[in-house]
Amino acid sequence: MTFGTLALLVAAGLIGPFVASIHRLAPPAVVGEIVAGLVIGRSGFGWLHTDDEALRLLSQVGFAMLMFIVGTHLPLRDPTLRPAIGRALAASAVTAALAIGAGFALAPHLAVHRPLVLAVLIAATSAAVALPVLRSVGPAFANTVVVIGWVTILDIVAVLAIPLVTPSGRLVRILLGGTLVAAMATTMFLVGRRVLDDRAVTVVRKASVSHGWALDLRISLLMLFVMAWIATRFGTSILIAGFAAGAVVALLGEPRRVAQQLVGIGEGFLVPIFFVDLGAQLDLHALIREPRAIILGVVLLAANIVVHVATARVFRLPIGAGLLAAAQLGVPSAVVAIGLQTALLTAAQGAAIMGSVLGSIAACTVGAALLGHHAPVTDHAAPNPATPA
Repeated sequence: MTFGTLALLVAAGLIGPFVASIHRLAPPAVVGEIVAGLVIGRSGFGWLHTDDEALRLLSQVGFAMLMFIVGTHLPLRDPTLRPAIGRALAASAVTAALAIGAGFALAPHLAVHRPLVLAVLIAATSAAVALPVLRSVGPAFANTVVVIGWVTILDIVAVLAIPLVTPSGRLVRILLGGTLVAAMATTMFLVGRRVLDDRAVTVVRKASVSHGWALDLRISLLMLFVMAWIATRFGTSILIAGFAAGAVVALLGEPRRVAQQLVGIGEGFLVPIFFVDLGAQLDLHALIREPRAIILGVVLLAANIVVHVATARVFRLPIGAGLLAAAQLGVPSAVVAIGLQTALLTAAQGAAIMGSVLGSIAACTVGAALLGHHAPVTDHAAPNPATPA
């Protein structure tokens, strides 16, 4: 990789915000980033060579940061969710059951012959996209907390399921790696909760604020990269590491400056590189040669919408809530990234799956409008500011 390649990546990433700012109904920034990758990658001019090892590492760091940010979006400290947790768990169970049934029913007719992969792609949702909309709707929608819990639980379950349904090594070793990452996350949470109120730690953190050391961000990134190292050593996806690290930050409560720093290093640089690289790996020309891939994308989108809307109606939630919960982003992106690396998916299938993701975001826009949300549907990168635990 050269500085020219890096400049090309950053320039392509700028397309996302420009597209997102065109109109109220414009797609989120990530859509423009993927499209920019298509233009400069395999489907377009071929300027970006995705087999470059340095690019691959940088893209993986962006992937880990994406899942870290997704984890920080989880409203794990929100006390208003507790009364609704029962209905949210039940809704998540119904969604999972419908998705698994659909996965096994559709697998014989689609080019992806792994029913559980299809089930994850159908059941997945995106807390990063849906939760900001739900919070903005607020009291105007009586069951907001139920849908927030439903989306949160589905997001967690889908992320945890990905390494199990897309194994890149021995299952026992993958489970061991996941267990070690979870153990480290638990340890970091317990240690963090204990030391945050320590007087010496408070003095150092205040000095960090006044001198611009960004210690909270440095420690968060250290935790993220150590977890990612453990995950890769045992064949477990780095998405688990990123997600676990973000969940720890969400549980401890991140100060406003960490949220701002996440926007800078994550959404400003690393995450766009991941999505541009992902778009560059997709092959739209292959869709013409593989018409079944187009069918795959259409069927996945339809199944996703039907499953989430059906679940919403079972629990007497409005159709708009089901469409909002159908929004997808991180999980399908992770499945495509892993699938392309492990040859589980072809470039055409990856393009079709990402096409279904774009369709789900459009469905989410409709659902948001039905619930009374009139601002643009965005892929918010930073978590909501909170006070330290």
